[in-house]
Amino acid sequence: MKQIELKSLAKINLGLDVLGRRENGYHDVRMIMQSIYLYDEVKIKRTKNPGIEIKTNLYFLPTGKENIAYKAAEMLIEEFHIEEGVHITLNKHIPVAAGMAGGSSNAAAVLYGMNKMFDLKLTQTELMERGVKLGADVPYCIMRGTVLAEGIGEELTTLTPMPKCFVLIAKPPISVSTKVVYEALDSKELVEHPDIDGLIEGLEKRDLKTIASCMGNVLEDVTIPMHPVIEEIKQEMKNAGALNAMMSGSGPTVFGLFETKAAARKAQDRIRRRALAKQVYVTNVHGAGRN
Repeated sequence: MKQIELKSLAKINLGLDVLGRRENGYHDVRMIMQSIYLYDEVKIKRTKNPGIEIKTNLYFLPTGKENIAYKAAEMLIEEFHIEEGVHITLNKHIPVAAGMAGGSSNAAAVLYGMNKMFDLKLTQTELMERGVKLGADVPYCIMRGTVLAEGIGEELTTLTPMPKCFVLIAKPPISVSTKVVYEALDSKELVEHPDIDGLIEGLEKRDLKTIASCMGNVLEDVTIPMHPVIEEIKQEMKNAGALNAMMSGSGPTVFGLFETKAAARKAQDRIRRRALAKQVYVTNVHGAGRN
């Protein structure tokens, strides 16, 4: 196989709870992750000359050793003594630094693609074991679907697939540092925790309204006071008919769940008209089960 083209899917968090901080700085979390059909295109090509070359459509993205996709390729080249090189093209659509695991998803695609391309014969579990060394979200991005993540995010349990619905994504023109958000969270006492068990029950019953009502993200308490536009976008989505709207990950991206595409489009128009966000997309969930 000389080249492979892959879709690297974004994720949203239906629920995100932080249980505590470890001595090494990582946080124990309990969250429900969901893949959506907003994706980057990742093309990997073998080259005769050794080395890793990354090309991207975003001028501000690093393309050297700081890029997590580069690190993923380097990991496999070193471990399996691959003598050829790879040329990786990242055509980015997932908002960057937005709480949607775009970088982790790219790294997952590189691990998966190089495993196929060089016939390394690694199982999904073995790929995930390598992925966690790159970042806590990478194993999930290899697995995809509707998943409960525990530990630092690497202990994954497959859940009942999300029922079909429409997802509106809106990323305001600001960037949020995950590190800064978690540091701010450490300095405050968490009073309310999202109902993760209620979410799991809603998924099992295939009840979209229960799922929406149980959504919650403890990081909103930190990120929204820093960036009030997030709350404005949430309210705009709810006013236009979203069952619920919430920040994904550490933000600033907001997503809303809608029963109809028309309602999602209406909210999209309102957010664009008010110039709350430029990156506004209507999509659906990956791996949705039948209602």
